[in-house]
Amino acid sequence: MTFLITGCPLPGGQEGAAGSPIAAIAPFILILILFYFLILRPQQKQGKERQEMLKNLKRGDNVITSGGIYGRVLNITGDIVTLEIAKGVSVRISRAGITSLASVDEEEKKVKEEKSEK
Repeated sequence: MTFLITGCPLPGGQEGAAGSPIAAIAPFILILILFYFLILRPQQKQGKERQEMLKNLKRGDNVITSGGIYGRVLNITGDIVTLEIAKGVSVRISRAGITSLASVDEEEKKVKEEKSEK
C-alpha cells in the first residue's frame, strides 16, 4: 500500500499507475443515481399523490386515519376534518392525520368482524 501512495517502484520492477479521478468518483456517482431512482423518486411521487388526495377530500368520503380509525367525512373547514366514526360519534382531526381513502368494502368487513367477535 505504501508503494502506491509514495510512488516508489513496486517489487518486480512495476510502477504504480495513478487512475484517473473520474474512474475513482464513478462508483459514488453510480450509487447516488441508484439512490435517487430507487428511493427518492418513488417517495416524492407517493408524497405528491397523498397531497392530491388530501386536497380533493370531500364530504361523504370514507377515510382511514393515521391511528387506524375508519370514518366518514362529515365536514371540512380549512385544516380540520370532522369524521363520523360511529353513529352519533364524531371526532375532529387535522387533515394531515388522514392516511388514505377507504373503500366501503373494507369498512363492511371491519363491522362484520366486530359483530362476529361479540
